Amino acid sequence: MAVTLTRKRRSPSDNDPKKTRCIMGLSEVYWDHHIPLPKLAPATAKVTVALLALLCFSNSYDGEFVFDDSEAIVNNKDLKPTTPLNNIWSNDFWGSNLSSNSSHKSYRPLTVLTFRLNYLLAGGLHPVGFHVLNIVLHAAISALMIDVFAILIGGLAYDEKDRLINNAPKTSLLAALFFAAHPVHTESVAGIVGRADLLCALFFQLSFLTYCKAFNRGSDRDDRFSVRWVVASLLLCAAAMLCKEQGITVLGVNAAFDVLLICNVNVYELSQRLLLRKNPLDVSGTLRTGLLTRLALMGLGGLLMLYARWRIMGTGPPAFTEVDNPASFAENIFLRIVNYNYYYSLNAWLLLCPWWLCFDWSMGCVPLIKAATDWRMVWLLLLWCVLIGLISQALCSQDSQRRRTLTLGLVLLVVPFLPACNIFFRVGFVVAERVLYLSSAGYCLLLAYSVGHCCWRWSKYRKLLCVSVLVLLSVYVARCALRSHQWRSEQSLFTSALSVCPLNAKVHYNVGKNLADRGNATAAIGYYREAVRLHPTYVHAMNNLGNILKERNELIEAEQLLSKAVSIQSDFAAAWMNLGIVQNSLKRFEEAEHSYWNAIRFRKKYPDCYYNLGRLYADQNRHVDALNAWRNATVLKPDHSLAWNNMVILLDNTGNLAQAELIGREALKLLPNDHTIMFSLANVLGKSQKYKDSEGFFLQALRINPNAAGCHGNLAVLYHRWGKLELAKKHYELSLQLDPEAPGTRDNYNMLRRKLDQLKRSTP
Repeated sequence: MAVTLTRKRRSPSDNDPKKTRCIMGLSEVYWDHHIPLPKLAPATAKVTVALLALLCFSNSYDGEFVFDDSEAIVNNKDLKPTTPLNNIWSNDFWGSNLSSNSSHKSYRPLTVLTFRLNYLLAGGLHPVGFHVLNIVLHAAISALMIDVFAILIGGLAYDEKDRLINNAPKTSLLAALFFAAHPVHTESVAGIVGRADLLCALFFQLSFLTYCKAFNRGSDRDDRFSVRWVVASLLLCAAAMLCKEQGITVLGVNAAFDVLLICNVNVYELSQRLLLRKNPLDVSGTLRTGLLTRLALMGLGGLLMLYARWRIMGTGPPAFTEVDNPASFAENIFLRIVNYNYYYSLNAWLLLCPWWLCFDWSMGCVPLIKAATDWRMVWLLLLWCVLIGLISQALCSQDSQRRRTLTLGLVLLVVPFLPACNIFFRVGFVVAERVLYLSSAGYCLLLAYSVGHCCWRWSKYRKLLCVSVLVLLSVYVARCALRSHQWRSEQSLFTSALSVCPLNAKVHYNVGKNLADRGNATAAIGYYREAVRLHPTYVHAMNNLGNILKERNELIEAEQLLSKAVSIQSDFAAAWMNLGIVQNSLKRFEEAEHSYWNAIRFRKKYPDCYYNLGRLYADQNRHVDALNAWRNATVLKPDHSLAWNNMVILLDNTGNLAQAELIGREALKLLPNDHTIMFSLANVLGKSQKYKDSEGFFLQALRINPNAAGCHGNLAVLYHRWGKLELAKKHYELSLQLDPEAPGTRDNYNMLRRKLDQLKRSTP
């Protein structure tokens, strides 16, 4: 029996006077009308799905920038209008140059372009606009999923106005509702960095739907297709890939759709003939449809995209560490495969039961399986039993509609997940909810099919099934609302992970960092210690804990932690600098200088380290070296206020008033509103007896910071010297009101009062 293109079948709808072009049409899906949903008009169905999507995630619209947003958005210079637009094409997602060894090689310029657009429209880093666009994108994607599901379930057919005919309106609507409300999408929608997944999914859908357009020729010949639409589909695939690398997988979905729906190939029958060599295989009908041409076009386009992507990466793939993906570093190939499969089962569980959600699953959150007796092996066996059962139904079922729906559902579930499966290359995570955004569409399709099939087979339990569907959707909506609320701030996001991944050192680290940033250093210490306990080589936790202990003057333990950090990671520049600060405080100047220079050796452009090196030299009265170090800091970072101010103060203290004035005026050209530099320059000018200029800078500094007791006190001294005694008295009193213990101010004030009393007595 030849494998041929299926012609249009007769069905009750054939008697309709409307003309229909059926490229690969099925009669209306037999289980569809059993699904407990109303049959809505296409536009109404899409609006309903979009509204549900908005309802689920609307409470994240006014959230903060959280977690990875700080690196991808807040600290990403590519978003700023002052950065040349061309930079987004040579930098990675995080703003680092792709040629750098430290780059993650995540090339997503179209996503960064939308971030930049958000920045321009909002006039800065205001998170509301970023969040709103994410929510709207998810609503649009969810609505568009109805068309994708309609084609995969009910076939491809257009009416005389080139509108898609939905042969499975209820099933596609139910699948789209499941997709719109699935809680696993929260990271992609409520986390702004998830924009990459959303845009990738949107172009993925458009590429698939455009590929379907290639078969809408407006004629009665079924064996024709439009090369133009195929090329357009490839361009949209490239756009998806420029939003996130996962976008290239749409080519696999398009190919499977072509083979199974357009060419109506029975994979099971085909494999049986190839393996058992029963009857000659006649593929002439399939070849006449142009399948090989289309597959060749997609294959060539995909290879060109992969080649371009590889060239763009520059120095090769990114280097990940064992803590990012421990299973990929397992020496035993068997254990590696077992743990990869365990990760797959965890991803499947997140789709089935999206209750335990976490922003990060690395660093001990998922302990490795190290023996075949580990009880978690059960999950692997269960996963493959389910998959084998689905695959056998998809291939061997006599029901063509069930066969195609299950096969295409599995394709949509598995193919978008392939880049994250560690088979082709090592990935930098254990489990990541964001990579399930597209794969969840396949799961939702299979879930909707299961509901429809159960309603068809057990019609007497239809009401119970209807209630079950409503309960499931309600649970999804509630979970989305709760999880979206947790993503509104780093505090709630990080603390929510403590109950899900208590063994994850990064969770404890992030909770501690958030507490420290909010000024609660005492509580942060406990979380940093727990992070180090869970992961004894966690150098970032050691560095931050050492910093806090340094500020609390617990210098010995701080030095031990920082020394251990640099012994574990010798190129950790920040830890070397902090170690130098501690050693400087302990008066071990030679060791401190060595630590500072190590920091500079591993990070050439390190202005803060030059600043601290200058402080070390100043403590040793090495004034020229100190000035050179601070000058280096200002060259690397022209707005380094502390370095500028210290230069002015050092030159003032050493009597170089003219040079101090030049440095101060140079600094104020770059930092015109820096009141600390104004204060220091005013002191220099006062000593140079340039009273008018000095007064101007003191008053300007006080306009910016009116509660600076020291500034009032020194301005009073200036007036005292200048002979403006009433003004001096006024500012002495203001200084003492703000700081009654200000050193020298009360003595100067008392001296001024005695002088004023003498003047009064001497006045006739």
